[in-house]
Amino acid sequence: MKLEEKLEHNESLAGKSRPCLQDTHQANGRKRIADGNPRTNGKVEVYEKQEANGKGDRLRKCLNLYTWQEIQRHNQETDQWLVIDRKVYNVTDWAGKHPGGHRVLNHYAGQDATDAFRAMHLDLSIVQLYLKPLLIGELSPEEPSQEKNKNPQLVEDFRELRKTLEAMNMFSANLWFFFLHLAQILILEVLAWLILCHFGSGWIVTILISFLLTVSQAQSSFLQHDIGHLSMFKKSKWNHLMHKFVMCHLKGLSADWWNYRHFQHHVKPNIYPKDPDIDVGPLFLLGDTQPIKYGKKKIKYIDYEKQHLYFYMVALPLLMPVYFNFQSMQVMYLRKYWTDIAWVSSFYIRYFITFGPFYGIFGTVLLIYLVKFIESPWIAYVTQMSHIPMKMSREENHDWLSTQIVATCNIEQSFFNDWFTGHLNFQIEHHLFPTMPRHNYHKVAPLVKSLCTKHGLQYINKPILKAFGDIVRSLKKSAALWMDAYYE
Repeated sequence: MKLEEKLEHNESLAGKSRPCLQDTHQANGRKRIADGNPRTNGKVEVYEKQEANGKGDRLRKCLNLYTWQEIQRHNQETDQWLVIDRKVYNVTDWAGKHPGGHRVLNHYAGQDATDAFRAMHLDLSIVQLYLKPLLIGELSPEEPSQEKNKNPQLVEDFRELRKTLEAMNMFSANLWFFFLHLAQILILEVLAWLILCHFGSGWIVTILISFLLTVSQAQSSFLQHDIGHLSMFKKSKWNHLMHKFVMCHLKGLSADWWNYRHFQHHVKPNIYPKDPDIDVGPLFLLGDTQPIKYGKKKIKYIDYEKQHLYFYMVALPLLMPVYFNFQSMQVMYLRKYWTDIAWVSSFYIRYFITFGPFYGIFGTVLLIYLVKFIESPWIAYVTQMSHIPMKMSREENHDWLSTQIVATCNIEQSFFNDWFTGHLNFQIEHHLFPTMPRHNYHKVAPLVKSLCTKHGLQYINKPILKAFGDIVRSLKKSAALWMDAYYE
C-alpha cells in the first residue's frame, strides 16, 4: 500500500495519532510533489503513540507535504484543513469540540489561519497541545507561507508589529482597570435598589432607576466583551466564571451564545455569509452585493427603499429586548447550555427578589424589558457604527490586516467616547488584536496607522455623530442599489 493510501485510510484517526517528521530530503534538499505524491529516500523516523481508548494499538503516520492547491480543496464542513505556521492540520472531526465554535474553524478551511490563530488565542502554548494530534503535514518547501494572492511583505510587517507590541507588554491586562468598571456596575445596581427602597415606586423614581439600570446594563455589555476576549486571570476557570457572572447573571444573556456568534464576526468581519452580524435579511439589505442580488431576483419582503427609516423604529429599540434576547434563549435551549440556563435564571431571580416587592411579578418583567428597550439604541449604535458603513463582500481571503481594516473604522477619542463605547471607538485596534485589553488601544493606534500608511490602506477615524449618521446613509445607499436592480 502506498504511503498516500495509508494516510487516506487512517485520516479518521488523525486526532488519535502523533505524526512524525521525515528527517531527510532528496539530495537537492527539496521535496517536490508536482504529482501530489511525496518522495522519500526511505529513511523515516516514526514516533508512536497509544490510542486514547487505552487499547494500546500503535498507529503510525508520517507528515506529508502539500501544495496550496491541494489544501484549498479541503474547505468544506465535512472536510476541513487549515494551515498555521506552515503546518497543515485536519480539524474536521475536532471542530465540534472547539471552544470558539465549529464555524470559526470552517471559516478558515482551506486557508492560512496563522494570524487569525494568533489573534484569537492569548496563550498559544496551551492551544498547541490541542493542535499536535491534528497535524497531518506541512507545506512543501517551494510553497510560499501564505496563499499567492497575499502580499508577503505586508504580512511580515504586521507580524513584526505584533512582536513589537508583545515586547511592549501591550497584551497584559490591568486588573484594577476592569475592577473599577465592575465596581461602577455594582454601585449603579445597588444605588437603584436603595433609591427604590427609600422613595417608593413612583413614576419619577421608576424613570430614575431605569436610567441607572440602563447604564449598568450597557457597561456590563462592554465588560463582558472584555472578559470574553481576554484571560484576565492566570487560571482560565476564573476568567470563565467571571464571564458567566457578568454576561449571564448581570445581563441575562448566554455567554456561550455570545462567544460562538462574536468570534465568527471577528475572524471574518463583514464577509457574507460568514459574519452573523451582517446576516440580517430579509429585514435589512446591507452592503453593495446583497441589495443587487435581491433586486435582480425581484425579492421584496419589505419596502427596502425605506429601510433607513424603519431602522429607527425596529433595529434601534428592538435589538436587545427582542432579537438578542430571543436568540440567546433559543440557542441555550436548542444546544442545551444548561450552565448558561442556570446562570441566566439567576438574573431573573435576582430581579424578582430585588424589585418584585415593589412592582410585583408582571411589573418586574416590564421593568426588565424597559431597561433593555432603553439600552438597545445605545448598544445598536456602538456596535454598528464601525461596520455597517464599511465594505461588505463575499470571501476574498485577504491577509489579516487588510481583512480587518476594510471592515472596520475608528471613532475619535475623548473621555466621553471612550466611556460611552467601552473603548470600542478603537474598533480597528480591537479587531487586529482582540486579546489586547482596551486600556492599551490608544497606545498602539499610532503604530497601526503608520503601518496602514506604509501599505496604502485607509485608516478611517471619524467623529461619533458622523458615525451615527453614516449608518443611515449606508442603509439609504443599499436601498438605492436594490431599487435600481428591482425596477430596471
